[in-house]
Amino acid sequence: MRMRSVLATVTAGLAAATCVTAAAPADAHSGKAPGVHACSPAVSITSYSDALDKTTYDGTFVGNLSALAVDRGGRIAALSDRSSLFTLDRETLKPTGVVNLVDEKGAVLDSEGLAVDGDGTRLVTSETEPSVRRYERDGTLVGSLPVPDALKVAPAGRATFNLTFEGLTLLPGGHTLLAAMEGSLSGDTAGIVRFQTWDRATRQGDFRLSAQYGYRTDTGLGVSEAQATPDGRLLVLERGFTAGVGNTVRLYLADLRHATDTRRVDTLTGQEGVRLARKTLLADLVNCPSLGARAKQPQPNPLLDNIEGLTITGRAPDGRLRLLLVSDDNQNAVQTTRLYSLSVRLPHTVNG
Repeated sequence: MRMRSVLATVTAGLAAATCVTAAAPADAHSGKAPGVHACSPAVSITSYSDALDKTTYDGTFVGNLSALAVDRGGRIAALSDRSSLFTLDRETLKPTGVVNLVDEKGAVLDSEGLAVDGDGTRLVTSETEPSVRRYERDGTLVGSLPVPDALKVAPAGRATFNLTFEGLTLLPGGHTLLAAMEGSLSGDTAGIVRFQTWDRATRQGDFRLSAQYGYRTDTGLGVSEAQATPDGRLLVLERGFTAGVGNTVRLYLADLRHATDTRRVDTLTGQEGVRLARKTLLADLVNCPSLGARAKQPQPNPLLDNIEGLTITGRAPDGRLRLLLVSDDNQNAVQTTRLYSLSVRLPHTVNG
């Protein structure tokens, strides 16, 4: 099935609001029903595609995809946690290019978060330290951002290996960058994770450490992605996995406006006087129609897999945001690289 919709780029990394058309790849393993199908009153799924699953491009495995971002011209940047950064065609979502990313010593990254800056450079997180590095379009490393000591992996800090910077997004205007930790710091109550921000004085100036916020995940889930909405709130993906049962994936809307800056709060326990980010459930994706999808392992809904990436690709004529999600197959035979096209109607902001 091929779907078409006129899209307007909306995120801060896309300073020029260009109109593009995006389509799910056509293949025999795509959702076939046209139109939209409700997952909740706020969220609908339009289609899915497994066209990229277990494929290669230019000798590189197309999988392990952990993050998505809209690039210049509406192309999609897709980041593999094995240090490959793909460019996907904006209509077919098939690869048209790939570059390999390395750190300052030439080592590969555990790359999880991605944002495209206004000048086209790529901001990429790695979970191993953790880090945020900046790359040119050709993969040339041009710099890195400071990281608070507490957020570094033990013994350097209080973070747990493989549970650090999982999400990355630029807030509207491009002056603030936000990275979402997947898991809690040692000493913080389990389920309370930290969102770190950086600010800059000029649009393309260097980022400096700024405010930090607490966010409480649902029991047993971690943050797999955070994406800024046009009004400055955050779409947050929470994800978990239970062997023999499958994945849980929930989409939340988070609001940081009244949250406490926690950069000087040593431990987060839900204590009085420390306000965490407000969150509103938009959809539990187990409730989406399966559209005929098949799972390679037990799942509560065969549509589900290890969903890690999310980007906003534009707006529908009725004002809903168009979302593109991707699952990380971990190069595992029983997992799938799957792209999902969703739309979401955001609740109005509440002042005060």
